[in-house]
Order: sequence, then C-alpha cells, then structure tokens
Amino acid sequence: MERITIYLTGGIATGKSTVAQIFRELGAEVIDADKIAHDVIKKGKNAYFKVLELFGKDILDSQGEIDRKKLGKLVFANRELLRKLEEIIHPEVIKEMMAKVSEVRSDILVIEIPLIFEKGMNLKPVVLVYAPRHLQKDRLMKRDGISEEEAEQRLNAQMDIEEKKKLADYIIDNSGSIDETREQVKSLLLKLRSKLGK
Repeated sequence: MERITIYLTGGIATGKSTVAQIFRELGAEVIDADKIAHDVIKKGKNAYFKVLELFGKDILDSQGEIDRKKLGKLVFANRELLRKLEEIIHPEVIKEMMAKVSEVRSDILVIEIPLIFEKGMNLKPVVLVYAPRHLQKDRLMKRDGISEEEAEQRLNAQMDIEEKKKLADYIIDNSGSIDETREQVKSLLLKLRSKLGK
C-alpha cells in the first residue's frame, strides 16, 4: 500500500496529543515516540537493566519501576548523563518503532516526536502544532498547577515556538476552538491524500 508518513511535533502545552487524537479519529495511524520511550524502560525490558546499571537503584520507585521524575532530575542537570541515557534508549525506541510501522494499515502514518527540531532530526514533512507562547504558559500553569516562574523555566528549556514555526512544513494552529483545529487537520489530510491520488 502507498503511504505518506508525516512527523508531528509542537511545543510544551501546544496540544500535540489533542491533534494526534484528531488524526486517529480521521483514520490516520499514530505512533507516539515518547510513549515508546517510556515503554522501553519498563521493568524487565532490555533498556531497564542498562539504565539501572548506569544510575543505580536510587532511581526506582516502590514498585521497582524507574521513576522518571528522579531520572529526569539527574539527566537534566548533567548533559553527559543525558547523552548516555539517550544512547541506551534510542536504539530500543527505533527497534520498537520499526516493528510498529510494519504493522500499519492506514494510508497516512503520523509519527509523534516532541523534539524534532531540538535534536536536529532530518525528517520531512514536519507538522507543527502551534499555540502562541502566552497561551502555552497559561495552559501549562493550569494543566500542571505550577507557578508562572516554573512555566517560564520549562518554556525556556525548549526551542521557541516561533522558531519552530519557521522550520515546519505544515502548521496546525491550536490556539482556537477544537472544531477549528479539527478543520485544519481535515484539510491537511485531504491535501496529503490527494498526493496519493485519493
């Protein structure tokens, strides 16, 4: 089957998950790279033991699973540790992803990858879920119950959404209503499917 693969990204609190869900509802298949990255470090998996070897048992929760908050604190304070963690996780994520891709039956495949631009990944076409920074900040504060200062810190840790906008091939503006967002996803799918002669 002929298929078009697109890469979905965004900024923190722009609504990537909402847009991914709309793609699903409209018949596309979605693979979430972040979810796979969480799954590959679950207890008993290959990467789980390698991560434990690197960080020790202090990163485990009471169930013996890797506590991602504890792990996050360590790696975001130390670039070298982050690089080593990525060296463990990335090959496993790619392996899982390839297995999932081989099972896809839809003509449109959406791969959701949060940090495409930050990591300098050469993937095309990229669909950016966009919301202006002030909206990102408001949503973050509401969603995670954090202060304005903490929201600013998290936003500053990512590439600015306006920079991402310049790099994207397609933009879904998620600053309005859900219906407006849905219409944009619909029209993008029509455009993509017309390339497949549908």
